[in-house]
Amino acid sequence: MSTADAFAVTEDMLLTEDAVTRLVDSVRPVPGVETVPLLEALGRVLAEDVVAERCNPPYDNSAVDGYAVRFADLLPGTTTLLPVGLRISAGMAPDQRLATGSAARIFTGAPLPEGADTVLPQEICRADGAAVELPPMRKAGANLRKAGEDFQVGDVVLAAGRRLRPQEVGLAAAIGRPSLPVRARPRVAVFSTGDEVCDPGTAAPPGSIFDVNRFTVMAMLTLVGCVPIDLGILPDRRDAVTTALARAADGVDAVLTSGGVSTGDEDHIKAAVESLGALDFWRVAIRPGRPLAFGRIGGTPFLGLPGNPVASMVCFMIFARPLLLRLAGRSSWRLPMRRLPAGFDFKKRPGRREWLRGWVEADGTADAVVQRFPREGSGILTSMVAAEGLIDLPEAMAEVAPGDPIGFIPFAELWA
Repeated sequence: MSTADAFAVTEDMLLTEDAVTRLVDSVRPVPGVETVPLLEALGRVLAEDVVAERCNPPYDNSAVDGYAVRFADLLPGTTTLLPVGLRISAGMAPDQRLATGSAARIFTGAPLPEGADTVLPQEICRADGAAVELPPMRKAGANLRKAGEDFQVGDVVLAAGRRLRPQEVGLAAAIGRPSLPVRARPRVAVFSTGDEVCDPGTAAPPGSIFDVNRFTVMAMLTLVGCVPIDLGILPDRRDAVTTALARAADGVDAVLTSGGVSTGDEDHIKAAVESLGALDFWRVAIRPGRPLAFGRIGGTPFLGLPGNPVASMVCFMIFARPLLLRLAGRSSWRLPMRRLPAGFDFKKRPGRREWLRGWVEADGTADAVVQRFPREGSGILTSMVAAEGLIDLPEAMAEVAPGDPIGFIPFAELWA
């Protein structure tokens, strides 16, 4: 007599890469561009290429406090005494050419006077009244920052589709841009489902649980640059689910739910979506995370996440994240993946993709290894707090032994 296996892999199940490809290919970036001040652009997605209208640095300048000279004026193999004819500080525009056989006192960031081609740091020079004693130098061009060595006029310094971090904001400021064009944030409606689910802060009657998924999903939506629209908890009634989904899909760019996408008597999401639009897939060979449903409500993308909290979070990271980054106009949505040796042994079923919770031990050293959280249950929320990322085990893998190279997805890099 055969034993039913709720986690068996069947031929009709999609592989992870195929499911992600379908998700990403099914949507386009949401329309809408706004121009915002630099600080308000932080974390947004750049809508257009930013082209430099001047080079950086805009002029040759000194990288140190010291003395600017003509290299040809320095004596080879011995010290050179030169009169100091100019004094140039940052912010000045020198209006005199450096005379042959003289030096200019210069400070960090100050423009080089015409004729100068080398700067000697003040620490190796000896000033003597109106003259300076300079040691020999091996070659010209020392301690200079050349005009345009960072970028030239006409260079694309920031490409459209990039999420703007502090360094991108700074680069925009460096070319004189006070504002940037950014894409509209996708608006995403979020539901939880289940008569047993109640909001934190309310009385929890017997048999109830506090809603975890809605809050983790909305938090992750914020981190990927979306605007979460909180639509509460759906009861386990087909008519209520269908009505709420139809209303939710009007005026948003995507709908996300958690729970209710299996085939149980109280699971109504799948049937409701099919009645309102179409279900593209709902069976993917993964663990944790079955079932996972994707389709459309009218023309609005719908993604139904699993009800178990850990599975819901993992499936958001693996499947919802690339869909939403595409909607947000990001140019890349690939998972950040490190390859490190395992510090544990583990057996898995071939044919399905699995993700374990773990962390890197002795990170940054030659002894770095990935360790896994000892328990795998999809309801163990503390595992997601203790872990620093997901351990990625591909479909073909059957076991892991200590020292085997494995993929590790750092949580912190998912939101970069």
